[in-house]
Amino acid sequence: MGYGNYSYTAHAALTAGRAHKSGTEVFNQTQCHPLMNPKGIKVRECRDSADHPDSLGIAFALDVTGSMGDIPQLLAKQELPNFMKLLTTCGVAHPQLMFMAIGDATSDQAALQIGQFESTAELMDQWLTWSFLEGGGGGSGEESYDLAFYIAAQHTDMDNWVKRKKKGYLFVTGDELPYPAVSRHQIEALVGEKLDEDIPIEEVIAAAAETYHVFFLIPDLERRRRCEARWRDLLGEHAICMESALDTCAVAAGIVALTEKLIPSLDALAETLSKDGFSKERIGSTIRALQNYGAALHLPPATTQGSTIGKWWRRLFE
Repeated sequence: MGYGNYSYTAHAALTAGRAHKSGTEVFNQTQCHPLMNPKGIKVRECRDSADHPDSLGIAFALDVTGSMGDIPQLLAKQELPNFMKLLTTCGVAHPQLMFMAIGDATSDQAALQIGQFESTAELMDQWLTWSFLEGGGGGSGEESYDLAFYIAAQHTDMDNWVKRKKKGYLFVTGDELPYPAVSRHQIEALVGEKLDEDIPIEEVIAAAAETYHVFFLIPDLERRRRCEARWRDLLGEHAICMESALDTCAVAAGIVALTEKLIPSLDALAETLSKDGFSKERIGSTIRALQNYGAALHLPPATTQGSTIGKWWRRLFE
């Protein structure tokens, strides 16, 4: 998949046209869309083409349980064109996006939904809005994020990796703990394949990380309290704590740009965000969210006033 050309103008018009619609008007599925049903899945492909000779696979696995429905709606009604624009500004010429929707396999009817890698605004939007925002989730404080890592590791195939040994990007959004392992029973029920045994969460993340840069995005500082420590154990500085769900796209695009060395520093990213029309407040919160990851990349600390304040403020929550 991934053919066709992207139009920011068309994408911005699409989201603007539904900005004031309700979530149920935009996401009107009442069950898993048949084309997003994982049962019998073979592979989701990110392929080069004449239009896209240097494709880069980027997967968003969105938690669609009751407490996390804000991020899919923000993407569909406002933010996804900004993500694509920022990638383009930073020099990512041929991104291909795939959306997954993640729930709780112990209680939800549609705990795993899987789209395709796409390059056009219309098709990206199609898979995103075909997602069923079930709004469920269990009561254990855990969600089935393990399924996203499993699908990425076992059922995606990207030319950026196969041809160029360049990893793609997997962004999982969430505010709960992961289950300790991929359940072989759940994989058989949802995907239709048999495993000999359960796979520990550490192993399935390591398998996904062979071909993806893997990140877990926590939507705000309040929700970080219940899950950050475990995700830092699993992912280190690839567990990203944001200050607002509104920053999801800016943070994700910034991660891609910094990791690909297209932007040399957090200060340079702040300047790029400013040129792309982001407010000072959103620039500050984005840079603060990325400070620890920037340090892991051995980037100099940001010198903007917002970032300095952020260091002092962040300590209040640690």
